Amino acid sequence: MIDLNTIKRAYFIGIGGIGMSALARYFLSKGKKVSGYDRTQTALTLQMENEGIPIHYTDDPGLAPKDADLVIYTPAIPANHLELNWYRGQDYPVLKRSEALEVITQNAFNICIAGTHGKTTTSAMTAHILRHSGYGCNAFLGGIAVNYDSNFWSADNAVCVIEADEYDRSFLRLNPDIAVITAMDADHLDIYGTERAMQDSFIEFSGKIKPGGVLFVKAGLSRSDEFKAPEKITYHFSDAAADIYAKDLKIVNGHYQFDAVVKGELIKDLTLNMGGMHNVENALASMGIARHLKIDAGLIRRAVADFKGVKRRFEYIIKTGALAYIDDYAHHPEELNALIGSAKELFGDMHCTVIFQPHLYSRTKDLAAQFAESLDKADEVILLPIYPARELPVEGVNSEMIVSKMKNKQSRVLDKDKLLEYLGRPFSQPGKGRLIITAGAGDIDRLREPIKTVLSAK
Repeated sequence: MIDLNTIKRAYFIGIGGIGMSALARYFLSKGKKVSGYDRTQTALTLQMENEGIPIHYTDDPGLAPKDADLVIYTPAIPANHLELNWYRGQDYPVLKRSEALEVITQNAFNICIAGTHGKTTTSAMTAHILRHSGYGCNAFLGGIAVNYDSNFWSADNAVCVIEADEYDRSFLRLNPDIAVITAMDADHLDIYGTERAMQDSFIEFSGKIKPGGVLFVKAGLSRSDEFKAPEKITYHFSDAAADIYAKDLKIVNGHYQFDAVVKGELIKDLTLNMGGMHNVENALASMGIARHLKIDAGLIRRAVADFKGVKRRFEYIIKTGALAYIDDYAHHPEELNALIGSAKELFGDMHCTVIFQPHLYSRTKDLAAQFAESLDKADEVILLPIYPARELPVEGVNSEMIVSKMKNKQSRVLDKDKLLEYLGRPFSQPGKGRLIITAGAGDIDRLREPIKTVLSAK
């Protein structure tokens, strides 16, 4: 296995990915020279450049550093990538992102948080509680924690909080001391083929937990009796049969107040200052981990109240009396269910418009009916064209496929320019508040500022 102490220069292919950027920041924090390639310049790559990481945006082996000791790539990189194939042809040490994470964490106490949704917020909140309380951890997150404006931070102790990604079976490279499984809804069927095969992978992940370790799992998950953990602790938003659950929950000024029961212990007067009822459940898992580590309940209470959320996870862009604009990473039907349901619970008297950008042709094809059912919960739906990411177009698969399955006739497909033009028109529901939600895992986040500008000009 590669000795990281001997590495002087690491090169990242696909450095702008959220998981890749966390690894790049880790190597930079260890005093290594770091540089990378990505296809597109983004706010995140610009931020990394400002941190001292050179990045180029043309796939050209002539631009790739020849003195790299280690090359790390994302599995989303296409097989014909020129730089990646050049490094392989020259026998450079080349690791997939998950393999690099395996090397980094091999001698650490690892808290690995998995699930088809909920894992980013749960990871960020767990890492925040450990940091805020003084316990400390090294955090490798799949989103930008608002408190720290980063997806990575380091600590002196050998404790790692890791968002464990099921894509490409990456999480099977990890060896958790503590693991979490938040959900196992059908996703990444381009990788797994069937929902059951995907579930098999989560069951295998549970078997990676070290002796004496523990699995926190959402109560009621299908096939949970097959999990192989040495110890299993269940959590649930409201089910008192679970080991961890919430009680006496109230919505106050757009945030949540509640008590938590953690294995029989009552933690009172908790405040979560982020939207989304599902995020209360994510908080319960994080608090369960913290109490398992014997972090004081008072420190946990203060850390939860201080948590500002994760960018693009129920993130408020505008929040006034008559207008709320929320942006979210939701790209799976169950995530959309939770997002729309929570938003309407908080702003039920407002007219809800969801602007959704489907992510991947394969996911759209596999889950079109489920997307339609989730989106039908909104008063109005606008779909953008599919964001292809790593895929080539599939004949007959488009956003219109989802619209054709929807019952809500207030639904249409618009390109980005037409969307901004539409939002700039006079609001057709006079006397009623307006709730706008943008959702998707593609480049829809680039519309946040233009949409904010259009809505604020009214």
